[in-house]
Amino acid sequence: MIDAKGYNDMDGIATRRSGHGATSQVNSSYIVGPVIKALKVLEYIGASGRDVTLTEVANALDIPKTTVFRYLQTLSATAFLHHDIPNDRYGIGHGFRSLARTDRSLQRLREIAVPIMRNLNRNFNETINLAIEDKGQIVYIEIIESTRALRMQAHVGTRDPLHTTALGKAILAHLDEPDRERILTQSLAERTYRSVMDADAIRRQLKDVHKRGYSIEIGENEDVCMCIGVAVLDDLGFPIAAISLSAPIQRYSLQLVDLATASLKHSSKEIAAKLQFDHIS
Repeated sequence: MIDAKGYNDMDGIATRRSGHGATSQVNSSYIVGPVIKALKVLEYIGASGRDVTLTEVANALDIPKTTVFRYLQTLSATAFLHHDIPNDRYGIGHGFRSLARTDRSLQRLREIAVPIMRNLNRNFNETINLAIEDKGQIVYIEIIESTRALRMQAHVGTRDPLHTTALGKAILAHLDEPDRERILTQSLAERTYRSVMDADAIRRQLKDVHKRGYSIEIGENEDVCMCIGVAVLDDLGFPIAAISLSAPIQRYSLQLVDLATASLKHSSKEIAAKLQFDHIS
């Protein structure tokens, strides 16, 4: 059975057709029906290109008005929709637009960064990471792994504390003081026995990171790992991301630090310049 939006339920497997004809499969026992219906409401309003009424949505999707009303109110409360109360109409809200802009921005960041990361990976044959800050943590959004048998293996989407990672320290060092303090005054996670837990000690570290232009951590986030990180700064000096090289501690050397920091700094500036060119053009 195929519904109006392309979901096919056969033998407990729900299949969703993509715009390119490909399919993705999910066990239908995990699918929440009301969520799908709420997304249909959001999809319909987005495709309409104008504000619509409750009655129009209910008729178009063949869903009871009382049910549609609850979805509309919930989506409005989360800013995915905007409710024009005087006219009782609903349109796309700033939350949805912000999410779409973020997705486009991250996709473009990846497109620009990946070739540069691959070049670093070829030069050093160590794992190269790209991450952003989100809700007081770093989130890995791209990883190019080393081909060596002994290598660091993180995963895209993984989150780590800012204060225990070179990526996070690079970002923290360039945040505005209020944003930095908001993070440092929270409870700081201990990842290994080397993790620095004292906020004053971290502040001193960050001053050095800001001054020299790179961060380094050895065993603070993972016992056997070292990492060197550099922030990717926009034209106002805001850290929109960070790029890093990670390797097993036994491959740590001063020569690696010297060579990697120079290459990472150059790469971060190259990424930033291309992003800025996109913005201007």
